[in-house]
Amino acid sequence: MDHADETRWLSNDERDVWLTLVGVMIKLPAALDAQLQRDAGLSHFEYMVLAGLSEAPSGTRRMSDLAGFTESGLPRLSQVVGRLEKRGWVSRSTDPSDGRITLATLTDEGRQKIVRTAPGHVEAVRNLVFDPLTKAQSRQLGSIGKRIMGAIDPADRCLRSGGPTSWARDADPAGS
Repeated sequence: MDHADETRWLSNDERDVWLTLVGVMIKLPAALDAQLQRDAGLSHFEYMVLAGLSEAPSGTRRMSDLAGFTESGLPRLSQVVGRLEKRGWVSRSTDPSDGRITLATLTDEGRQKIVRTAPGHVEAVRNLVFDPLTKAQSRQLGSIGKRIMGAIDPADRCLRSGGPTSWARDADPAGS
């Protein structure tokens, strides 16, 4: 069977949209990483781990829940949490109610790091994503993103696990 006859090729307009989206998917993470590295000595993924912990009750999450929040596998998350532990920003412990579960907890130093880092990161997100858009376009982007995420991951682990919300105006990265 010839699959070329069955292929639903992209129209020129769809191709342009697709290449624009690919460019955003490649360049936005690089720009966020560059800002965080320059200003805070963190990768975007390390920031997301700290943010995920800062938003959890008592600054603690199960490693499996934190993996869902950061959209990562446990091996990668474990390596990054190990690096953050060495910096004194995170500690790991066994869950007292279930010894098979590892908990990650934001330390006081880690909380101070996220509180100092969040304003610059939020400004970068605002400059790169929201300032170029109208309010209506921002709402459309959210709706479009949710529809695409629904096709990619119907369970939407990131949003189900609390999702990254530390950039909201009313969010308190200090957790108080």
